[in-house]
Amino acid sequence: MQQPSDGAVGLVRVRSGEVSKAPVAASKAVIADAAGAEMRVDLCVIGAGSGGLTVAAGAAQLGVSVALIERHKMGGDCLNYGCVPSKSLIAAARRAHAMRTCAPFGIVPTNPTISYKGVHDHIHGVIAAIAPNDSAERFTGLGVNVIRAAAQFISRDTVLAGDQRIKARRFVIASGSSPALPPIPGLEGVPYFTNETIFDNRSQLDHLIVIGGGPIGLELAQAYLRLGSRVTVLEAMKALGKDDPEMAEVVLKRLRAEGVEIREGALVERIAGGMRLIDVHISEDGVPAVVQGTHLLIATGRRPNVADLNLEAAGIKYDKRGIQVSRGLVTSNSRVFAIGDVIGGPQFTHVANYHAGVVLRRALFRQPATVDGDIIPWATFTDPEIAQVGLSEDAARKRGGRVRVYRWPYHENDRAQTERATEGFVKVVTDAKGRILGASIVGEHAGELIQMWSLAVSQGLGIKAMTQWISPYPTFCEINKRVANGYYATAAASPLVRKVVSWLRKLG
Repeated sequence: MQQPSDGAVGLVRVRSGEVSKAPVAASKAVIADAAGAEMRVDLCVIGAGSGGLTVAAGAAQLGVSVALIERHKMGGDCLNYGCVPSKSLIAAARRAHAMRTCAPFGIVPTNPTISYKGVHDHIHGVIAAIAPNDSAERFTGLGVNVIRAAAQFISRDTVLAGDQRIKARRFVIASGSSPALPPIPGLEGVPYFTNETIFDNRSQLDHLIVIGGGPIGLELAQAYLRLGSRVTVLEAMKALGKDDPEMAEVVLKRLRAEGVEIREGALVERIAGGMRLIDVHISEDGVPAVVQGTHLLIATGRRPNVADLNLEAAGIKYDKRGIQVSRGLVTSNSRVFAIGDVIGGPQFTHVANYHAGVVLRRALFRQPATVDGDIIPWATFTDPEIAQVGLSEDAARKRGGRVRVYRWPYHENDRAQTERATEGFVKVVTDAKGRILGASIVGEHAGELIQMWSLAVSQGLGIKAMTQWISPYPTFCEINKRVANGYYATAAASPLVRKVVSWLRKLG
């Protein structure tokens, strides 16, 4: 996970709230009134997902009194319904796929027997292994006052959680988001999964219909296909529509080749059916059709969790997209920050952690820290993966000015050849002076390879700097250096450079 880069960050090591075991300073005493009904703290955090846990841990280790309110599960969506279980499912599915496709390596392929209960147990075993890092006990040990209740504001500086009133100098709303259910007629009459329920599944899904062709929908579609399900994805617009089209096309081609049916431009008009089969009535270019399956997954985006916070009592502005904040993550109530999914924008765990670092620097160190959206990376964990940081080629051109684009294919990488993972390429966009504006990768380990470009973009490096390091051979990471070497290829084509070289050669 991305971590904040200065200030209190040195005291905290976070995954989705993972805290270092180093000794910590004792927190300031919590002040309660005579009746014991009101708690007074320096900082009150609402939501114990990754962002909220990062803020709470960082503040507590600096000796600040902290109240952390969570109405549901510690660790939030990432640990319980998002990153951790989905990547655990994908890991299981990848191994099943490898057993079927190992013939090119000289190994006799076999069709694996899938234990769906075993896959379920694997997923929940991983969650259980990580959960202690995010637990109430861990944070209580750090000096955080953990309150397990729903929170709502009752004034600009007071929150009610259960029967406990908490008055604080500063608040951080990190309440996250929930699956957004589309207003499809008949949906309420059939059983369906969301990301909050599908990881409890213990049986084979004969034909899974996925409504939504974004990252979540396609990650789970490919995973369940590899675990033996027939899968149909229905997307109203363009699948992976927020990604670079060149990158998305590589992934969609692979998914279709594996057997995922992806129907783009499919408008879902209504749903019917019951216990045995589900009928999804769609329209494609005005032509009606019916897709029939045994199970249904809704993956049509997420909505911010704002409904029950009584934000009006605190004077906090919000709309359907989430809480409105400044670049410094301050709401319309200057006492209150909001971070992560609840403010809309990129909905990733590492973004919530990045926001937490900004809040720690502003609230505790009074630094003028702000969010820079151009340095936020993201990855989609299909196979092949897609990763992106900074501006895409299209976005860079729309901002104006001359841009240069450098590409390098995976099939030119020796390690990719040994692994037979030659699909994909790296694309880097710079301005006319060579400053790196963004990078996109589709292929094996794209989520790992993008990290060098994340550093480069965040530090404002030029493409030349990415040629001046040594990559061990043979590694996938050599691709990053080879694409950067395109800078010299461009220079070599310059008539002026050629004249200089010719002149120098004549000097002997």
